[in-house]
Amino acid sequence: MTLAIDPSETSSETSVETSPAPLSDLVARDAREFGVYARTGGWAFGLMVARSVRPGGQSADETPKVSAKEFAELAGCSPERVMRYYKAWDRAADDGFVPHFEALAPGQEVELPDADVWLSYYVSRNSATSERGTAIAEAAEAEGIRPTKALEVAENPTALRAAILADPSTARAARSALLDRIKEDPELQAELARDVVRTDDLKKAVATESRTSDRIGYVRQIAESGQVKTPAGQTIDAPVDLREEAERHLSLLDELDEGEDSGEWATEAFDTMKSLVAEAVEADPELRVQEKRTKFYSSLQKATKAFEELTFDDAQDFYEDDMVQRLEELQQAIATCLTALRGGGQENPPQD
Repeated sequence: MTLAIDPSETSSETSVETSPAPLSDLVARDAREFGVYARTGGWAFGLMVARSVRPGGQSADETPKVSAKEFAELAGCSPERVMRYYKAWDRAADDGFVPHFEALAPGQEVELPDADVWLSYYVSRNSATSERGTAIAEAAEAEGIRPTKALEVAENPTALRAAILADPSTARAARSALLDRIKEDPELQAELARDVVRTDDLKKAVATESRTSDRIGYVRQIAESGQVKTPAGQTIDAPVDLREEAERHLSLLDELDEGEDSGEWATEAFDTMKSLVAEAVEADPELRVQEKRTKFYSSLQKATKAFEELTFDDAQDFYEDDMVQRLEELQQAIATCLTALRGGGQENPPQD
């Protein structure tokens, strides 16, 4: 701002005395215009467009208005920007918030809605008119935020990346959004899975979390169903004290704060349950025998399957003495096992 000073008035005191009047007028004008915008937001500018612009101009007998292009040239901005204000006003007029264009003339003043309402109608970006922009705007409205904010982020992924890298809360919001998105986006789900398995740190983290989840699941199964799986794989009813201990550990796990590492707690609960299950099996003679029997059958089935998978077609092509030696040792082990089993059977003959 430049103040005009009469050359005849050379003292600084005189200059200070003559300047307040024009300065006060300019400040007052700025304050009034600021107040209008503070109360109405974009409505003040929307009104300027609505009462002065008619796309394509008008015929001689119509209210004198100009095209968006002419208005933009006078304003020093783009016709697209002018039309965004025009369309925002049009949508608001359809909803009854403001008068329609036909009822407005250049210079006419009308009562304007609150500033916040403007944000529901004005979209400052061209992308909002695309299918992608429409989807983003709808998602933003569903989340209770302004579409312009979401569109701005979508058009500047580098800024989004910077915010995620710099701010933990932004990163957590992005993680939550991705988890919601992959439920309905199989392609993104597959891409994220590939990223995980190709990144050693992530792969280890997933394995750790999976192990933690399995351990918590083991404790939860005992607490909620009252059943437990023994080391040999039997499913038995959990003793009362075992189930109560599982419920106690589960309560502690459920009370952990969100984001708190549950790995150590899960390990402690899991180890405690495994120890108590082993003690329960050892304390019950009948259950102890059944556990041994189940474990033996499991090992026998694995050994049988492994042996059945051996093929001896064209054995002469790969025959080695070591192979025969190992099979002979296996034969001797089986014979010893059979002798032990038959001996045990004679000591405990079946009852008629």
